[in-house]
Amino acid sequence: MAGSGRRPEHRGPPELFYDEAEARKYTQNSRVVEIQSQMSERAVELLGLPEDRPCLLLDVGCGSGLSGDYISEEGHYWIGMDISPAMLDVAVEREVEGDLLLADVGHGIPFRPGTFDGCISISAVQWLCNADKKSHSPPKRLYRFFSTLYTALARGSRAVLQLYPENAEQLELITAQAMRAGFTGGMVVDYPNSAKAKKFFLCLFVGTSGTLPKGLGTECANEEPHQAKFTNERTRFRNVKGKSVKKSRDWILEKKERRRRQGKEVRADTKYTGRKRRPHF
Repeated sequence: MAGSGRRPEHRGPPELFYDEAEARKYTQNSRVVEIQSQMSERAVELLGLPEDRPCLLLDVGCGSGLSGDYISEEGHYWIGMDISPAMLDVAVEREVEGDLLLADVGHGIPFRPGTFDGCISISAVQWLCNADKKSHSPPKRLYRFFSTLYTALARGSRAVLQLYPENAEQLELITAQAMRAGFTGGMVVDYPNSAKAKKFFLCLFVGTSGTLPKGLGTECANEEPHQAKFTNERTRFRNVKGKSVKKSRDWILEKKERRRRQGKEVRADTKYTGRKRRPHF
């Protein structure tokens, strides 16, 4: 376990910790981007969304929109909330496809009842366990967040919140406030026996008590996490799910086409679209 000094939430409130420099560093770190993308994929999978229609999702602590990118690629729409203006500025620069809202989720989710078909959150909820101001009470802020989230979600939908709990007490505090707000469900732990790959997903049900999904790597310790497999030349730009590989020409063209359908301005396609630039020396 990392020492307490290394946890970002111990270094200050999120809106100050994620300043301009940190926001850029975060979004340009290929390892962070890869991990965020994997966790977003898993969170969306755990939502169990219907496959016959696009859904509207809430992304809590959306940051620079890395998790939103995955939601868009899956053909869904999203609204992201974050407390850090610098992170949202980077999201705007990156031209993410979701709508963005600067807000403190500890004050509640300001949307009408039943607005969303699901909610994901990557590495954000544990920040609510910190009291950054005298007026902050972690149990009250967590309850306000969960109770308003419950209302904003459609009946029968789910919220999947990936988090890094500091200890068992924190996990208990978060789960207790979620249940008090009306949610059913519980914790799904992927790769519980691996120090590095272990991930906690709080999987919450609205208005129905569904069966909690199994954590990955719980039955077979040697099981490899899902990864894109490249078979031959012809299909090298598609991963196992048949989606275009990120930043490939096909992927860029698909993204541009989605933006056109949303009525946004998009640069014309040319033979240079998606071509790698030569490095400048």
